[in-house]
Amino acid sequence: MIALGAQVAVLALPTAASAASFDCRRAATGTERAICATTSLNDRDVQMAQLYGIVRKLVPMGTRGAIMDRQSVWIRERNRCGADRACIGKSYDRRIAELYRVLEERVYPQGPF
Repeated sequence: MIALGAQVAVLALPTAASAASFDCRRAATGTERAICATTSLNDRDVQMAQLYGIVRKLVPMGTRGAIMDRQSVWIRERNRCGADRACIGKSYDRRIAELYRVLEERVYPQGPF
């Protein structure tokens, strides 16, 4: 379990070469443009996307649909922030914490890894 935790921690860290989880050249909303223009939001977007990918792959099959549905709901909630960078940042912080909780409650108990 510790090894998986270390892998998740390393994968969840944004790197200098990382870009937003979407193509910033096609940013269509104020939210997407704010993410692309703000390093800290871009980094959170990358971290959230990596965690979401890990969670989606590691949760038991019966819960993947719920995880994907929740991600869609979260994106709509995040987009309601418009270009408000503080709101977007808080939204990412909440989603990242939520994904870590899923790892703790639904993935780690499936171990040992």
